[in-house]
Amino acid sequence: MTNKKDQQNDQIDAQDNEQPEFDLDAYFAGEAQPSQVEATIDESEQHCGFIAIVGRPNVGKSTLLNHLLGQKLSITSRKPQTTRHRIMGVDTEGAFQAIYIDTPGLHIEEKRAINRLMNRAANSSLSDVNLVLFLVDGTQWTPDDEMVLNKLRTANFPTILLINKVDNVKDRTHVMTHMQQLSEKMDFVDIIPISAKHGRNTDAIRQRVREALPQAVHHFPEEYVTDRSQRFMASEIIREKLMRFTGEELPYSVTVEIERFDYNPDTDGFHINALILVERLGQKKMVVGSGGEKIKTIGREARLDMEELFDRKVYLETWVKVKSGWADDERALRSLGYIDDL
Repeated sequence: MTNKKDQQNDQIDAQDNEQPEFDLDAYFAGEAQPSQVEATIDESEQHCGFIAIVGRPNVGKSTLLNHLLGQKLSITSRKPQTTRHRIMGVDTEGAFQAIYIDTPGLHIEEKRAINRLMNRAANSSLSDVNLVLFLVDGTQWTPDDEMVLNKLRTANFPTILLINKVDNVKDRTHVMTHMQQLSEKMDFVDIIPISAKHGRNTDAIRQRVREALPQAVHHFPEEYVTDRSQRFMASEIIREKLMRFTGEELPYSVTVEIERFDYNPDTDGFHINALILVERLGQKKMVVGSGGEKIKTIGREARLDMEELFDRKVYLETWVKVKSGWADDERALRSLGYIDDL
């Protein structure tokens, strides 16, 4: 008896039974063009499905999601493990609704409770999807990449391999060789070279995603973008600024709890109180900065991003508190919302 995954694989294989062709000239020329879809579509003609974006930490998954949606939804940083939660982003265009799931980076090290929870959140995203976008770095292949690949082989979902940062490789021959080697590791639906940072070839990805979507009524209204609340987005924006304006050690030891998130009709704005939790006094000093200048900068930059996202005036107040061991305390992580992703 044919199961659901086999049907999905057969459906996509029928569209392209041949080994993927690597057209680097088209990539570097930026020739991928968006497809045209109709504005008004009957429910019987709608297509909808779930797409997991997976890969090791710091490979560009959140940046890719933001480009696919055409707006900033996931926070980004050059530092590994920026994404700690599963984030759903919905892209609806005409008959097609793609529900993307941005996952924390899968990694081998699970020393702390927060790392174990991030891995569990990423693994749970592979439970029932129509397609997987497997993002790797075009300049290197790591043990974490190999671990993710092994999980995908076991999951047996249709998978598109996205090779990121190929614009950083000067020798195209090296890119071609790398792509050929990776194509032999798994039976991928397609292999697409991209630049997540510059949004290059995202239209080619979206076209391939549409081809994989089953016929189904849309799960969400056309204007729906994410399952995450404004409160959650506020905390993530503050955490992004913390990662941007502090040192290498801090990102793994800091989290943000929104204690107040109220809309005031008199000011037509949001009043937000945010508590920044760190694990040691030295980290608190790092966040506050000399004369409080660092926390002022973080607060100002976060407020500006929130005002752009919410299209409202934002009144933001921040405090910094030491809470030793929060990142290795599952009860504390539950109160901060990390368990909700599982």
